[in-house]
Amino acid sequence: MKITVAGVGYVGLSLAVLLAQNHEVTAITTTPAKAEKLNKFISPI
Repeated sequence: MKITVAGVGYVGLSLAVLLAQNHEVTAITTTPAKAEKLNKFISPI
């Protein structure tokens, strides 16, 4: 199943990580700095 999570704050990021264990997850954020960190596998929080 493909899932999209809007927002990568405390709730969105933890939800995305949990769902990614069994599904394909895409996380969306409006903050370029957070997106850059996530692409490098660094937590933005």
